[in-house]
Amino acid sequence: MSRIGKMPISVPAGVEIKNENNLITVKGPKGQLSRQFSHELGIEVENGTVTVTRPNDDKRLRSLHGLTRTLINNMVEGVTNGYSKTLEIEGVGYRAAKSGNKVTLNLGFSHPVVFEDTDAIKLEVPQPNKIIVSGIDKQAVGQFAAEIREKRPPEPYKGKGIRYEGEHIIRKEGKAGKGKK
Repeated sequence: MSRIGKMPISVPAGVEIKNENNLITVKGPKGQLSRQFSHELGIEVENGTVTVTRPNDDKRLRSLHGLTRTLINNMVEGVTNGYSKTLEIEGVGYRAAKSGNKVTLNLGFSHPVVFEDTDAIKLEVPQPNKIIVSGIDKQAVGQFAAEIREKRPPEPYKGKGIRYEGEHIIRKEGKAGKGKK
């Protein structure tokens, strides 16, 4: 049995979960999320807990069991606390500025790169070299942060670029460090 899939999900106070034909809708203080899950799995919502069961040990159902439980848990966590990713900008002249609902990034290109807040994603710029991406959908927050990072990924020689907070960039030695034979 899946160690993750068999654990029940406890639903905190203020969060409402509905199950209509495996269409799970989670409503909480931060917003509402809904997602359709496989009809082959059993999802029961009762007494403030959610449990996911599978009818047999088919390989496909085993792989869906833990995934379904984790996705529902992420939905509950998202509507109660929300998710956020912090990006750091490293490099001379590289910076971010927020005006209204737009974030303008100067990343050494001939033009500024502009990102806009969406309904699900909010952007904050507490410092010129820091961007905080936040929202209630874990997958959407991660995807949006990855799209920002993609504009100027960190390079291994000087470490310039956009990186996740706490991300370690493996540095390379340049041509001068090679040594003569």
